[in-house]
Amino acid sequence: MIDFRSDTVTKPTPAMLQAMMSAEVGDDVFGEDPTVNKLETMAAQLFGMEAAVFCPSGTMSNQVAIRCHTQIGDEVICASNAHVYIYEGGGIAANSASQVKAIDGNFGRISAQQVANAVNPDDLHKARTSLVCLENTANRGGGSCYDFDEIKKIRSVCDENNLRLHLDGARLFNALIAKNETPSQYGEIFDSISICLNKGLGCPVGSILMGTKAYIKKARRARKVFGGGMRQAGFMAAAGIYALEHNINRLAEDHENARQIADALSKKSFVKDIMPVETNIVIMQAQPGFPAAKIAEKLYQKGIHVIAISAEQVRFVAHLDISPLMVAQAIKAIAEI
Repeated sequence: MIDFRSDTVTKPTPAMLQAMMSAEVGDDVFGEDPTVNKLETMAAQLFGMEAAVFCPSGTMSNQVAIRCHTQIGDEVICASNAHVYIYEGGGIAANSASQVKAIDGNFGRISAQQVANAVNPDDLHKARTSLVCLENTANRGGGSCYDFDEIKKIRSVCDENNLRLHLDGARLFNALIAKNETPSQYGEIFDSISICLNKGLGCPVGSILMGTKAYIKKARRARKVFGGGMRQAGFMAAAGIYALEHNINRLAEDHENARQIADALSKKSFVKDIMPVETNIVIMQAQPGFPAAKIAEKLYQKGIHVIAISAEQVRFVAHLDISPLMVAQAIKAIAEI
């Protein structure tokens, strides 16, 4: 079975496993795990930010970030299909007692003008707008990437309205490779950035939240409250170090594999539309009368595992464990259904 459901299904390579098994570890809650400390320093320096904290998951790093940027009763601006809003279990409400102003964006991307229009006035009848969350790449936008000039405009809107700006960068490295951008560009713009190690970078576990030293000190407390304090986490951190050193540039291969899948799908009569493919995600819209679940079932019968993300949409995600031969098999299966 060839698994295109998500880039979270990857297994550590032998070299990554060796790095994990040889890691020097300690108690991270005491701040004594040298490998975790190394990973956090490495990530912060890569983005030109002051500090970082290692979290078990991207959901936790996002939720910790939001908790530390907001007060009870605040409002968070994000896209209507943002991961922080639709895929984190109502965490903004449950963890931060804040509400969301959801904006319908362009393939998951919101504009500076939309953000400006969404900011509440200083009125005691209104929730206090305090935070803007962007997602790059946008999962439900088909792996779409922000234009960096638009991000800078959003930063200006935030500055004008005294808002903090957080980036859910679960797949940020995919965007950096696709747009030929650098981590430091993002470190200069955002108040906080969350990056996932367990997606395109191929790690089994882990995410990193970055910001100022004062902010990350606050984030460590929130991580503990959320149950994210880990002990000998260096075994997982070693995988993250390996990934940052070896698995970034190869993301271009995943992008090319995704484009080949999209090209095969574009030839099929049951496909109504395909979101623009910028990175490693392909989301196709089925024609009426062709349920997404049925298409996924037909592919599964041919050894291709995909996911129906709605009644009409099927998602393919290319990743580290997908080889050119597997892509060829998937294209053959698509042609046959």
